[in-house]
Amino acid sequence: MRRAIPITLTADEQTTLERWARGRRTPARVVLRAKIVLRAAAGLLNNAIAATLHTDRECVGRWRTRFATHRLAGIERDAPRAGRTPRIRPHTIQRIVTLTTTTTPTTATHWTTRTLAPVVGVSPKTVHRVWHAHGLKPHLTRTFKLSRDPQFVEKLTDVVGLYLNPPDKALVFCADEKSQIQALDRTQPGLPLKKGRCGTMTHDYKRHGTTTLFAAFNVLTGQVIGTCQPRHRHQEWLRFLKRLDRDTLPDRPLHLIVDNYATHKHPTVRRWLQRHPRFHMHFIPTSSSWLTLIERWFRDLTTRRLRRGIFRHVRELITAIEQYLAHYNTRPRVFTWVTTAPTILAKVGRARLVLDKTASA
Repeated sequence: MRRAIPITLTADEQTTLERWARGRRTPARVVLRAKIVLRAAAGLLNNAIAATLHTDRECVGRWRTRFATHRLAGIERDAPRAGRTPRIRPHTIQRIVTLTTTTTPTTATHWTTRTLAPVVGVSPKTVHRVWHAHGLKPHLTRTFKLSRDPQFVEKLTDVVGLYLNPPDKALVFCADEKSQIQALDRTQPGLPLKKGRCGTMTHDYKRHGTTTLFAAFNVLTGQVIGTCQPRHRHQEWLRFLKRLDRDTLPDRPLHLIVDNYATHKHPTVRRWLQRHPRFHMHFIPTSSSWLTLIERWFRDLTTRRLRRGIFRHVRELITAIEQYLAHYNTRPRVFTWVTTAPTILAKVGRARLVLDKTASA
């Protein structure tokens, strides 16, 4: 005849089990298990314990055995379980992934869970689970552009070298213009921010003119030299270069990282640069605006001061930009470039291989 496993408790186990058995905030399943073990330690048989606690003998035997094997940890938490057997067949999962990544619907640009589900013969929830498991997000897209500049490697190496190993006692600036900044006024006042509601602004607006911000970002200190001008021709660019010449230490070489905008290469600008040898121009590859740090600063200016701003006149817009510049320069932020040229070239090479395969398919 089978006999129940005898239970012997230590003083600490007795105290813990009694606390669990009468605890009002203890989970009900743990309360039941503690009472089972306490009665088992008192010498009661499984049938008697089951009758007293209004449960079945198998339940009592299970937790008596679990406690004897794992002690308190065995009854405090449930044992890990295998879970339900997956109902989605492997070939169905593969078909969902293949259709999502290699095809598009005949009347749309991308699949949704509701359009793909009837094609595969599953529910939209199933499609969503497969997408989530494989990291697929057909509803999202990101823009990109690979530079086709024939001197891409040379220009990239030159600019990244300035970031990682600048010349001794030289000033390195990323310079550019943010053109066509509009002074926009909303047609109606927006609702203020409150609990449960974000701030609002009307979708339509009134235009009151534009301005262009010429700015140079100091790579070493993070400070920005900037000025607003009504246009963005080579005359304004040359005026900004003269300001850089005045506002920086005259005995330091100036290395400017700029893009390939025609204004920066105008013959008048080139002649002026020849007469001022302290200026050294470094042009980034075409379609590589991510390589100049001033674009990162322009983004902060747009999101923090311009996008939600209300300006009834160009003068108000210029004042707001100048105030932001002055406030920023009190506590400038340095953007540290850490990626090496070989790492970038390797990534660009992989992207070109994928692009060539896609184009030839």
